[in-house]
Amino acid sequence: MSGLASRVKRLHDRVTDDRQSGCGCQPRFDDTDLVVDASDCPNDGDLAQSSDCRGAVITALTERDVEQIRIECNGLERRYSDSATALLVAAGRFVERGKELDERLATLAQRDPLAATREAVGRPGEVATLAAETGLAACVAHSEGYEDALRCWRGPIISHWQVESVPPTAATLAAHRTLETGATVRIYTRSDDYDQYHLLPPEQSFSHAALSRLATAYEALASGTVTGTTRAPARAIEQATTQSNSEREPAESATALVPVLEKHARGYGLLEDLFSDSQVSDVFVTAPPEANPLRVTVNGKTLQTNVQVTVAGIRALASRFRKESGRPFSRADPTLDATTVIANRRIRVAGVTEPASTGTAFAFRAADDRTWTIPALIQNETLSAHAAAVVSVAVERGGALLTAGPRGAGKTTLLGALLWELPPTVRTVVIEDTAELPVKSLQRSGRDVQPLLTDSQQAERTPTQALRTALRLGNGALVVGEVRGEEAAVLYEAMRVGAQSEAVLGTIHGDGANSVYERVVTDLAVPASSFAATDLIVTCEVTPDGTRRVRQIEEVTAKGDSFAPLFERTECGLESTGRVGRGQSTLVEALARPEESYADVRKDIARRKQLLETLAARGDTEADTVTRAAHQRSAPTESGNNRATNR
Repeated sequence: MSGLASRVKRLHDRVTDDRQSGCGCQPRFDDTDLVVDASDCPNDGDLAQSSDCRGAVITALTERDVEQIRIECNGLERRYSDSATALLVAAGRFVERGKELDERLATLAQRDPLAATREAVGRPGEVATLAAETGLAACVAHSEGYEDALRCWRGPIISHWQVESVPPTAATLAAHRTLETGATVRIYTRSDDYDQYHLLPPEQSFSHAALSRLATAYEALASGTVTGTTRAPARAIEQATTQSNSEREPAESATALVPVLEKHARGYGLLEDLFSDSQVSDVFVTAPPEANPLRVTVNGKTLQTNVQVTVAGIRALASRFRKESGRPFSRADPTLDATTVIANRRIRVAGVTEPASTGTAFAFRAADDRTWTIPALIQNETLSAHAAAVVSVAVERGGALLTAGPRGAGKTTLLGALLWELPPTVRTVVIEDTAELPVKSLQRSGRDVQPLLTDSQQAERTPTQALRTALRLGNGALVVGEVRGEEAAVLYEAMRVGAQSEAVLGTIHGDGANSVYERVVTDLAVPASSFAATDLIVTCEVTPDGTRRVRQIEEVTAKGDSFAPLFERTECGLESTGRVGRGQSTLVEALARPEESYADVRKDIARRKQLLETLAARGDTEADTVTRAAHQRSAPTESGNNRATNR
């Protein structure tokens, strides 16, 4: 019988109202942990509430120190925080050594270490010295009561996720909401800037009878007693309810139990609750995970949470992502880049493990499912209408453009919006290692878009090989999700010799044109003469309040190794530097077709500005509207669309 199965049997034998007085806690040592079976304890092994339970644990700790204390009680597990464990371990030392000095005080410390310590430090002599030497005085110094001193992480025994249910101290409740999963979210603000995102999933309020049924149902799924894919969790709950002998306890309905079982047995645990909050965009698991609570980004601000994932939970996540992505994730290949779906949201997963990190860490980012267009980005002030008109005309006329910036600045969002500015009949090949660009939306609009997914572990699917394949798939626009490796040389050579007749677009990490030049030419070994094929570098930024916007638009000058700003961010917004209007722009000159002048391109930009302003002002920002506008403006001149080669 498995460990979980034996615990489940014990739960069935125990869950009843006929509880006897006293403490039934049964401590045992498990390597460096003290594990307490509190299934026969009328106080549920709650150390913060019961002096009897504290006495049982501290008595056990007079034998030896431990690194962690875990309480298992009728389907619930409590894991005490480092500070709480340190206090209880120190109390055990004080009791063991203090019996010879003051037996009464040592006996008090077994059940009420806070009171005993305060009395000890107030007395001169050996007792106060002992409180200091055992570390008990330091542990108690800032504790107001046991709710604070003995904080614990708690969750169902079937879960790899635990929460600290007690709100943070010295905090003010700033917001409160209930999620679709039934979880409750409270946002607490603190004067020390360590604001907290406090999550209470629905299972935190389940009765012991309900937690017991969850454990039984989980074991049925794990052992194969209940099989299937669609209704298996519901059937497992039904079976567990039939087997339950706790009929006198009010039972949570199967409607409440089934989704909890699904998320812990077959889903992503509390990630399901976190990403059901539409205001959460990122979740971070920092290594070592057992020592660091999760952090989340809420409306652009990163907050600490009251949630932790166990070591076993990290192993389970790593195994699942290896299986889903088909990519290795181990000491031999310690980084991961994958996508999945959590709470009906597309999530990008980045992972790192040993030896590249001291443990395993993950960053989860929710993709914005909205189809962004250039008018929509004008509407939310990501960029100005004038700046949008310049990049729109450049893309439509076959320019080479890179969107740059740090992670999370909106580079990919902007690139996706620019794809709608391509002439609707132009064939487009999109190369990505993780699908983030709006390929399916573009295809549904009737555009000819061919995606190519890369994998650095597969020789035939490396970014370089994918790029060479793309160049054989026919002339048209070429889009590279991120320029970051040896494929850069192939990309720039194709741009330099005019292998693509239409726009070449991509994203790259960098803070402005000079930074991008340094990365491409120095780090990626692309010849400076090839880099000169770049027309525009659009730099995105994320502000301290989480706003994502375009900070600067720079063009590559005629020399190819220097840059000039066309638009810069000021207090008034993204403002033109006047270079286009003065007739000095290398880009505008290069975009002119054989029969056109510089002034003709300027007029086209002015018309585009007016069109985009009108669409944004009217709220006509949907992809279908933008596509119709692109059809209308490109119909008379489609044959003239070719890549800028006048430099």
